[in-house]
Formats: sequence, structure tokens, C-alpha cells
Amino acid sequence: MKVVRISDNIKNKVPAIKLGLISGKVIFEKENPELQKAINEEIERISSIPIEKIKDIPQIYSSREAYKALGKEPARYRLSAEALHIRIIKGKGIYKISNLVDTINLASIKTGFSIGGYDEEKIEGDILFDLGKTGENYEAIGRGKMNIENLPVFRDEKGAFGSPTSDSVRTMITEKTSQIFLIVINFGGHENFKNELIKISKLFIDFCGSKSFESIII
Repeated sequence: MKVVRISDNIKNKVPAIKLGLISGKVIFEKENPELQKAINEEIERISSIPIEKIKDIPQIYSSREAYKALGKEPARYRLSAEALHIRIIKGKGIYKISNLVDTINLASIKTGFSIGGYDEEKIEGDILFDLGKTGENYEAIGRGKMNIENLPVFRDEKGAFGSPTSDSVRTMITEKTSQIFLIVINFGGHENFKNELIKISKLFIDFCGSKSFESIII
């Protein structure tokens, strides 16, 4: 399990923040029919929600408020959980990538939390959850170069590699990933967070060939 610390820059502006850390061995698959069935069930549930109500989901609401407190416009730098919900309501579904990435997306739409998912072996040293720096280099998955100034980011010894808005290419999950590291971002101190981590871990046991996962809250 990687060591993760939250910077005072974030704690002072979002004092209720908690991070759920989940680590475990996984088996990569390009497709998993049972996983897709579970995703389709969530898509059906979310599709009935009016789009203007998405921002009122407690986990998404607290995330948007946290971004405002940190000086970032949530509509411009939309958090991943909110973006997934909006895609579904607009009838665009969810991209099918692999069982590992698709299970992260399933966990996010089931819980409302934005979840960073990384190849743990690509992370160098300890992790700091901090604010992005001016001019800091960051290549986001599917977005190219992204301005992360004052955006909450995860940083290791090589620099920023993850964000609630978009994770980076450097630590992305691929067909070679065998050890996954998840960071579940709870901006609002929501109750029963431990139980949510257990549910998320179970999804990876069910769909990603894992025997068990280690999880902690910081």
C-alpha cells in the first residue's frame, strides 16, 4: 500500500476531505460480460435522473463545492463522477476500455465518488494530494496537455500523475497492469465511507480476478 498524505493547501480549504485507498492484485481482461451487465443496470438507473439533478447528488455536490473553494470552476474542470453521469443521461453510455478501467467507472457511478485508478508499479515513492503548480507538465488521458494550476492533483517523486478531473497517461492502467491502486476522493466527509470502500473492493474481486484488496481511509 502506497503512503498518501493530504497537503495543508487542500486541508485548510476543504477540511472535511477524506481519501479511501485500495490496493490489490488484478487480472486484465479486454471484456467481461457480467461486468457489462452490471454497468448496463446502472446506466438504466441513472438515465431516469433529470440532468439538472446530477449536481445535487451529495458526493457530486460536495466535490463541486470543494473545487470552488480551491478556486477552480467545476463546470469547466468537471470531476470524473459528474462527467460519467452526464454522459449516461445524454445517452452516450460509457466507453468500454477493459475490465479494470470499466470497473472503476462502475464503482464511480454506483457511489458518486470520483475515483483515481492507477498502475501501482508506475507510481514512484510516496504520494501527496496537493494543488497543481503554474506551468506544471501534465498529459491527461484523452485530453492531451491540461492546465492543472490550482487543480487538486496526486503527485509522486516524478510529479503530478492524477486528478479528480482526469488521470494522466504516465500511470494509466494498461493490459500489463497486475497491481492496481485506487484513490476514492470523499470531499464532503460522507458517512459510511468505509462501507463504500468495501463495496468498491468487492466489485474488483467480482470482475477483475482479485482474491482480496487492502483498504484504508486517511
